[in-house]
Amino acid sequence: MKEVTPTELKKMLDSKEDFQLIDVREEHEVDIASIGGELIPMGDVMDNIDKISRDKKVILYCRSGNRSGAVLQALEAHHGFTNIYNLKGGIIKWAEEIDPSMKKY
Repeated sequence: MKEVTPTELKKMLDSKEDFQLIDVREEHEVDIASIGGELIPMGDVMDNIDKISRDKKVILYCRSGNRSGAVLQALEAHHGFTNIYNLKGGIIKWAEEIDPSMKKY
């Protein structure tokens, strides 16, 4: 599984790199903490394949990296995506390494 670390993602955001960021958590989780991106909850991803870019890097994230990792594997296996990366450690690791003020849950 291809992954990016929170530090790598922060550099991509700061440099305004052209990529797609997708949050696969549930809406109530976004209310607690978010690093942005488009919300497509895990259960809705397969119904929204057309919203996922095939032309640029796509970074998926969730709370810990488990759900987004499962989504990544399903997209690769069933839809042939090769441009998707998982945020290693999810938003928990982001809060630990990049934004300690972010609420953890």
